[in-house]
Amino acid sequence: MISCGCFGGTTFHGLALAPSICRSTSMFSPLRTLTLTLAATNPHHRLLRRVLFPTVVRAFSSTALPTVPITKQEGKAAAKPQWKTAIDFKWIRDNKDVVAANIKNRNSNANLDLVLELYEKFLNLQKEVEWLRAERNVVANKMKGKLEPSVRQALVEEGKNLKEGLVSLEEDLVQLTDQLQQEAQCLPNITHPDVPIGGEDSSIIRKMVRSPREFNFNIKDHLELGKDLELFDFDAAAEVSGSKFYYLKNEAVLLEMGLINWAIAEVSKRGYIPLITPEIVRSSVVEKCGFQPRGQNTQVYSIENNDQCLIGTAEIPVGGIHMDSILPESALPLKYVAYSHCFRTEAGAAGTATRGLYRVHQFSKVEMFIFCRPEESNLYHEELIAIEEDLFSSLGLHFKTLDMATGDLGAPAYRKFDVEAWMPGLGRYGEISSASNCTDYQSRRLGIRYRPSSDTPATSKKGKGSNLAPTQFVHTLNATACAVPRMIICLLENFQQEDGAVVIPEPLRPYMGGLNVISPKAKTSQ
Repeated sequence: MISCGCFGGTTFHGLALAPSICRSTSMFSPLRTLTLTLAATNPHHRLLRRVLFPTVVRAFSSTALPTVPITKQEGKAAAKPQWKTAIDFKWIRDNKDVVAANIKNRNSNANLDLVLELYEKFLNLQKEVEWLRAERNVVANKMKGKLEPSVRQALVEEGKNLKEGLVSLEEDLVQLTDQLQQEAQCLPNITHPDVPIGGEDSSIIRKMVRSPREFNFNIKDHLELGKDLELFDFDAAAEVSGSKFYYLKNEAVLLEMGLINWAIAEVSKRGYIPLITPEIVRSSVVEKCGFQPRGQNTQVYSIENNDQCLIGTAEIPVGGIHMDSILPESALPLKYVAYSHCFRTEAGAAGTATRGLYRVHQFSKVEMFIFCRPEESNLYHEELIAIEEDLFSSLGLHFKTLDMATGDLGAPAYRKFDVEAWMPGLGRYGEISSASNCTDYQSRRLGIRYRPSSDTPATSKKGKGSNLAPTQFVHTLNATACAVPRMIICLLENFQQEDGAVVIPEPLRPYMGGLNVISPKAKTSQ
């Protein structure tokens, strides 16, 4: 997923934010209040090689907090706890130095001390609740025999007092559990041991493909080319929608549609199931994928008076497609290639480095997504980056692949590879793609498990049976096949000609009606 920045319908919804307990430094930054018009045979690969996965993953894979049963009391509604994620708090407490170092290396704002403090309070309060329940059972058992009326009445009063105290403590326990969950959900994923430590400058080049093209004429950037070739209209879009919106015109429309169809076709050949996703999702699904939709540091457009958001990437709806499911092992890996529009506030983004199509509020993107067994996720991470490299290499682009440093990883990523392509008009490399292995960080929030195939086949229902092997969380991975605006920048700037025309790379021509060249428009005589 990369950070770049058509609706119909008649209902207008204001977009606003509510504060969040998490202070995320992930891909999503601050949001303004806005108003928008809204509408709203896969071959399975069998891998012979198995990769050992670090045992530290268990810290984020085991169910730690039990469900808190609530004692009902007439006239009072029990508090409803928020969604839970399975976190092994005991492991975190016992390995707090390792967790603290990971938080520091990733430049995360997660508050480990508060998590540990809340966990201790939770344990103590849980003991009190269990003691009161046991006392209440003792009283109930005493009342089963034949008793003097005065003794029975005393036991009734004692039971009533215990019940009232228990209800109060259970409500406190629910609130404390929610607070603990909210803080713990800010903890970032663990980090692959080979990931370089430091900020973005510490990232390591894995691969360099081709050399920059040498031009023997004065080159233009994509904005100049787009103006000369009549491909974009930023001015009209600014009047209609605001800054960082745009109209595509003429051959640019064919280029966008060609890129989308080319990317889907190429990735589908490799066994990925094509999807077109919803572009409005529940806020909880955004949170479960590891993003903060309602906080100061967010790029998510949230719909006012509605628990829904516009998606910033198809990773979110694809990640949720198997939410709260138990998959049979035989179904894995599940591979998807998804097309969607993406919406990002891009707050704080300004300057020449983000001008034009480089960072916009709405864009089209083709995303790859994999659900797999834990021991295979490292291999599929390599598969995803290899697909990206094949796609961009086939277009004749000069690019480099980076193993991103800890400070540049979003909260969900265990490891992330970025692809940066040379953009000669901008005079620099620009990110056009990334591939992330999120291990079970998302699946344990989304409730996506699989059942090993050594037992009877499982369904999506969470049934019980002594003959069923324990379920495990799947691992999830995502990667960008084509972020259209960034790709348009690369193609226009790298394949411009001295006469102002732009040559279309051969792989795209069949998807653009055979168009070979975008030529300057003939000027009409006055």
